[in-house]
Amino acid sequence: MYAHYMKRKIDFVLALLGLIVLSPIYLIIIIAIKLDSKGPVLFEQVRMAQHKQAFKIYKFRTMRTDTPHNMPTHMLAHADSFITPVGKFLRKTSLDELPQLLNILKGEMSIIGPRPCLMNQKDLIVARDEYSANDVKPGLTGLAQISGRDELPIPVKAKYDGDYCQKITFVGDVKLFFETITSVLKHDGIKEGKSNTQERESIKFRRI
Repeated sequence: MYAHYMKRKIDFVLALLGLIVLSPIYLIIIIAIKLDSKGPVLFEQVRMAQHKQAFKIYKFRTMRTDTPHNMPTHMLAHADSFITPVGKFLRKTSLDELPQLLNILKGEMSIIGPRPCLMNQKDLIVARDEYSANDVKPGLTGLAQISGRDELPIPVKAKYDGDYCQKITFVGDVKLFFETITSVLKHDGIKEGKSNTQERESIKFRRI
C-alpha cells in the first residue's frame, strides 16, 4: 500500500514544502554560483529513471563548463581541478542536490530510492538488474548512500539498492532520511576523483 500509493503523495508534498522553505537558500546559492564562475546555475545531465527510461536530473553547477559531461565525478582523474570554489562547498554539504526536488515534483524521482545512474554505467545497470533495482523510481538518497556512497564497489552498491527495493516501508524511508542527514553532516563516503581500486575496476570492465 505504501510503496504503490502513499509514497508518491508524500514525496510530492515534502518536495513542495522543501522548495518553499528552502527558497532563501536557493537564492543565496544562485548568487554565489554566478559570482564564482562563468556558466549556468543549473547542471542538467541525462540519468536513468524507473524501468531504464531516460530523464534529465537537475543539480546546482559545481564544476567548470569544460568538465567531461557523461562521467561520474568520482571516476574522473584530477576531479578537484574541475570543481569551482563554491562547488567544493556545495558538494561537501550535498547542497548541490537540492534542485532534484524539482525532479521529485515532476514524478521522475522519489526522496528515497536507488541513486539514478548515468545511462552509460552499464556495469552498475547490469548489477542492479539482478535485484530488480532498476524497476524502482530513483531517489534523492538511498541505502547505498548511507552505507558508503562512492567508496562502495559496484556489486556491493547494487546489493544495497536491491535490499532496499525488496522491502520499501514508511518506517524504513523515515529511518533512511534521518540517517542521510547524519551521513551528510559527517561527509561520509564522498570521493572526488578516481581511486586506484576504481581504476582497476574500470580497466577490468573495459576488458570484459
